[in-house]
Amino acid sequence: MAVALELSGIKKTFDGVVALDGAVFSAKTGEVHALLGENGAGKSSLMNIAAGFYVPDTGTLAVNGEMVALSGPADARRRGIGMVHQHFKLVKPFTVAENILLANPQPAYRSGIRDVRDNVRKQAAQLGFNIDPERRVGDLSVAEQQQVEIIKVLIGGTRILILDEPTAVLTDAEAERLLEIVRRLASSGVAVVLVTHKLNEVKRHADAVTIMRGGRTVATADPRAASTAELTELTVGQTAPLPIRAERPRGTTRLNVGALHCARNDGQVMVADASFFVRGGEIYGLAGVSGNGQAELAEALIGAREPLSGEIWLEGPGDVAPLPPAVRRDAGLAAIPADRYAFALAGSLSVADNFTVATIKSGRYGPPWLIDRGAMRRDAAEAVIAYDVQGVRGVGQKAALLSGGNAQKLVISREFSRQPAVVVAHSPSRGLDVRACAAVHERLLAARDRGAAVVLISEDLDEILALSDRIGVMTRGRIVAEFDRPADRQAIGRAMVDHA
Repeated sequence: MAVALELSGIKKTFDGVVALDGAVFSAKTGEVHALLGENGAGKSSLMNIAAGFYVPDTGTLAVNGEMVALSGPADARRRGIGMVHQHFKLVKPFTVAENILLANPQPAYRSGIRDVRDNVRKQAAQLGFNIDPERRVGDLSVAEQQQVEIIKVLIGGTRILILDEPTAVLTDAEAERLLEIVRRLASSGVAVVLVTHKLNEVKRHADAVTIMRGGRTVATADPRAASTAELTELTVGQTAPLPIRAERPRGTTRLNVGALHCARNDGQVMVADASFFVRGGEIYGLAGVSGNGQAELAEALIGAREPLSGEIWLEGPGDVAPLPPAVRRDAGLAAIPADRYAFALAGSLSVADNFTVATIKSGRYGPPWLIDRGAMRRDAAEAVIAYDVQGVRGVGQKAALLSGGNAQKLVISREFSRQPAVVVAHSPSRGLDVRACAAVHERLLAARDRGAAVVLISEDLDEILALSDRIGVMTRGRIVAEFDRPADRQAIGRAMVDHA
């Protein structure tokens, strides 16, 4: 089979952070080629370069043997490259046909929309999809929206199809149907790149697999010949010994999550019967690949999402699952959410207001009708210095003007301005530099040493391994395995991929 897509020596940095470091990849016509790796391995970045969304700093790209320098996604489409992203790029108020017409412009709207409708029906019939071109995208299920994305790129003439984590949002039955269609597309001569973290998909449906780790390509293998253990080791790397940590006495249970069920906004259940407990004086790390219910769990714990059922028990108030966030805060829960501007900061308010909002109710700054704003500004200024929050010209400036990393530092400074009993930290070091990451880790360890129960939810397995006293692995909304420190990296990796 001829090589349809080839990338060589690809390097890409974002704000000085190396995302790809000499990565290589090639896919042949008529094959399903899986691209396997942990979160942050560089899989999506590499494929975004192949699809013209990013320009590589160095390296070469060849399409059907011809060296090309893509000027953008439209240029990639003209060369037969189409990418279906994990987060769909559809206009929900528009119909299916209107969305496809946007991506594949025609000279005249009236005749163009008619032709698109006909093409949608024809393509859907060939693929076995039940898609009505007149339906509004916002009324479709997640699986149907993904089908629209696939039809959209195929109508555009795609012969190199890149699917980025296509089964992450699907049920098992939907995923199986999709992967059968992927095989049929490959049999028709399409080169299919399947970006995934699921070993069972690779073993069952891929003709070849390339493994990436840390922005580099580490191997290309035959998934039928390579064992699951070999692929797991290539994906997560060799196990390195963890630093010795002195055993500390554990306290009583401060947080207990029992049979918790949560749905995301479209109604799909993302947390299914999750149960775990955290004692005072320990860090409980939750490892897992993104999209397995971690975000919904974190939101439920901090009170930003109401569970469908189950218990969130806190020492003191008891079950707080149906109660507002204020009850949790009064019980000493500190929240460090991944989406800081959605759940932790008011961008239109000042740095000082955002820092002190958690303590105004305590009376620290006087009664509500006579708040000491001078003291608020002084406390905020001290926190900005102590936590190295950059980009603050004055604590009266709006929080929205802070970069992502510095906004996170502001949140952390506020949450640790008191001594919390329970800490829920979701990707707390995301967007921070090395020094700031180390400072965040020190704060989490210090909170644990003071007796707090810390829940650390992170897609960075190194962070989980370095900080956690116990580790739970979350897959498809469930805690599928637990490990005590020192935990074996490969065992955790197997739990993450074997249950996916």
